Amino acid sequence: MFEKENFAQLLKERIRNSSHDVCGTEPMEEESMAEFGKTELFALKAMTKMRYANTYRMEPNNKFQAHLVRKKIQQMLTNRLQEVNYDGATSNFLCTSLSEEIIASVKAMGFDRYKYVVTVLTVEKTGQAINIASRWLWDVARDDWVSAKCEMESFVVLALLVACYFE
Repeated sequence: MFEKENFAQLLKERIRNSSHDVCGTEPMEEESMAEFGKTELFALKAMTKMRYANTYRMEPNNKFQAHLVRKKIQQMLTNRLQEVNYDGATSNFLCTSLSEEIIASVKAMGFDRYKYVVTVLTVEKTGQAINIASRWLWDVARDDWVSAKCEMESFVVLALLVACYFE
C-alpha cells in the first residue's frame, strides 16, 4: 500500500505534474516597451483584479427601515397609476418599469449591504379571487420585506420588495 521509501519520489512526481508554465514573465526590453501605447498599458492595468480586505462587519451601518420603504412604494404606485388603464398586452412593460423604479428609489435611500428582489403583479378586476403566497429562508434579525397594493377601477397592482442583508 504505502511505502516510506517511495513517498519522496511520489511527492516529487505529483509536484512536477501539477506545475504549470507561466507565459510572459520574462523582462521586457526597452524596444518592446516603446511599442505599447498608453491605451494598451491602461488595458493591462485594468485587467488586474482589485482585492479588498474583509471588514468582518456583521451588522449594517444603515439598517433597512420597512416603514419608510412601504410609504415610498405606496406613494410611487399611486402617483404612477392614476392615469393608467389596464391593458393585458402592455401590463408586462408596466410591471417591469415599476419594479425598476422601485429598486432604484430604494437603493437611493442608502441602506448599505442589502440586496433587493422586487416583484410587481398586475391583476385585472373581473370578479375573480386571487391568493398569492411567498416563502423565504433568511435571517430574521437582518432581512425584511415590504408589500404595497394600489387598487384602481379596472385592475390591482401588488408590489413586493425583499431586502436581504449580505456580508
